[in-house]
Amino acid sequence: MVPRYARPAMVAIWEPEARYRIWFEIEAHATEKLGELGVVPQSGAKALWDWWATNPAIDVAAIDAIEAVTKHDVIAFLDWVAQQVGPEARFMHQGMTSSDVLDTTLAVQLKQAADLLLEDLDALLAAIKRRAMEHKYTPTIGRSHGIHAEPTTFGKKLAEAYAEFSRCKVRLENARTEIATCAISGAVGTFANIAPVVEEYVAEKLGLTPEPVSTQVIPRDRHAMFFATLGVIASSIERLAIEVRHLQRTEVLEAEEYFSPGQKGSSAMPHKRNPVLTENLTGLARVVRSAVTPALENVALWHERDISHSSVERFIGPDATITLDFALARLTSVIDKLLVYPERMQKNLDKMGGLVHSQRVLLALTQAGLERDAAYRLVQRNAMKVWESDGKLNLLDLLKADTEVAAALSPAQLEEKFNLDYHFTGIDTIFARVFGE
Repeated sequence: MVPRYARPAMVAIWEPEARYRIWFEIEAHATEKLGELGVVPQSGAKALWDWWATNPAIDVAAIDAIEAVTKHDVIAFLDWVAQQVGPEARFMHQGMTSSDVLDTTLAVQLKQAADLLLEDLDALLAAIKRRAMEHKYTPTIGRSHGIHAEPTTFGKKLAEAYAEFSRCKVRLENARTEIATCAISGAVGTFANIAPVVEEYVAEKLGLTPEPVSTQVIPRDRHAMFFATLGVIASSIERLAIEVRHLQRTEVLEAEEYFSPGQKGSSAMPHKRNPVLTENLTGLARVVRSAVTPALENVALWHERDISHSSVERFIGPDATITLDFALARLTSVIDKLLVYPERMQKNLDKMGGLVHSQRVLLALTQAGLERDAAYRLVQRNAMKVWESDGKLNLLDLLKADTEVAAALSPAQLEEKFNLDYHFTGIDTIFARVFGE
């Protein structure tokens, strides 16, 4: 975790103290249920909860010192708790294995992380929607292959992003549900030394669902899907970030990141206003996606358990969620403050002498009786003259002067095909589909 790209609420989920508090709750709840079942004295759970009620500080350094000797983190924690609680602590961890604690804790942490990320997505969606409505009918040029294609609106561009992040939210909700499982099933997952009802009890207390069948670990296909979902969200962030970066290019300059008072763009060139935030988002997206392949490789473990996944998850759990949390918040700010230049959009629309209306003329010629290829060649031969003049010539004027075109379409008919508003007749339908209003 790099502090530069981290926000406190998400970082807190992954702090050692937070992890140990979840460990304790798992152990105490399990001991409590075992006491109800008569497997251990009920005094065991009472001693644990009485100590916990004092809101004790978790001495991470002391636990680390014990682990330095035991070479086992869960045993070190249990030993430290026993030192605090006394003899009754011996009833902790009855019939359990370390993975019961570790995997269930990771499920809690990923569920908590997902909750924050869902809040982030809601904030981003709200910002995108607000700006989409603001620019619903702001004309701009649509580009394919980076080349002028046909007119669209800036609001539609943002509606596309809104729809994409709405899908991201649904995927994350599903991934949250899938990852939030609890395993308290003992060695190799057979419940030989602990009853399934203990797992059900702990799951209920932690807001999880019991894992239907575990080996000795929760199956890692769940985790793979979770991190893959984070990777897809990161890619969606990058897609919108790249759009902003392209629109901010000097030759385009249809939109740009907010440039705050006192901000400097370059150590060498005082005139620079660079898309640094969206470039940063592109890089952060790569970091989040880098967690996906290790998560996929974690699925294939030996037999009932190995720990090859453990070291991986100690990295990717915090890093991917903390980075994505920061990236979503940064993108929300970028969209919220984005500077949009409708006049420049219109200037760029007009730059190529009406070429953006070529398809309408093509279709009109075919409807007037020309074969499609013949119509295409008529429009293209005039369009290429405009293209090669860098927009100094005008397509409408050339078409009116073309005798073959004029034989099929009158000047008034041609002029109608250059009506910009025609391209926006579907915007209401698109917005109704995307925003439901």
